[in-house]
Amino acid sequence: MSDRMLRPILAVLVLAIAAVAVAVWWSNAQPPAEDISSSSSRYSPLEGPTEEAGQAEARRDMVEEVRRQGIDDQKVLEAMAAVPRHHFVPPEMQHSAYVNHPLPIGYGQTISQPYIVALMTELLELQGDEVVLEVGTGSGYQAAILSGLVKEVYTMEIIPELSHPAEERLAGLDYVNVHVRNADGYYGWEEHAPFDNIIVTAAPDHVPRPLIAQLKDGGRLVIPVGAVGAYQTLWQIIKKGDQLISNN
Repeated sequence: MSDRMLRPILAVLVLAIAAVAVAVWWSNAQPPAEDISSSSSRYSPLEGPTEEAGQAEARRDMVEEVRRQGIDDQKVLEAMAAVPRHHFVPPEMQHSAYVNHPLPIGYGQTISQPYIVALMTELLELQGDEVVLEVGTGSGYQAAILSGLVKEVYTMEIIPELSHPAEERLAGLDYVNVHVRNADGYYGWEEHAPFDNIIVTAAPDHVPRPLIAQLKDGGRLVIPVGAVGAYQTLWQIIKKGDQLISNN
């Protein structure tokens, strides 16, 4: 079995371990969750910390660690090297912005582990001219990564306290090809469909049919599937006419 085929399987273990790690991290994080998610200004790129030499070095180290874990798409690695992850985490997590772990961002949500971000992005097999739908904006980090790799990004977040700050953050950092909507991503974004690719960063317990309907023929859907708090499997689904080709 090739390394590329093994990666989604390894990702299942990473997702399960990450879920436990986040719970432990969250329970020990200071200050408590309600302080972390109190206002958009706590994340604002206009008011937040500026780039420092230590952060740039930490980001290079993060990218190198992701490379060692098996991500070999140079465009994905370059995109991760260009995005300041410290702008997408709460100030209380600044010291951990470039560790290869998920981090809490408030409202029971996390910014995904860098390796998982890279793996899911790599599985989209992007060429550069795609229009991509993301379900689960969070703090906007995955959308920022996609911004440098595709033509347009449409990203949806059901929690308004996350979607509105994310929209401001992405605009403040000049990710002009990212469009944010506060809505339930289960139903997709029909007026901009069909999409070349769809990426889902939150794990439903099944593949939403509206997302399949909004995927172009030949397009790819990358999605973790599994019950909340249970075993999750990362799927790459390719749409071929009326058929769905699934890899996990």
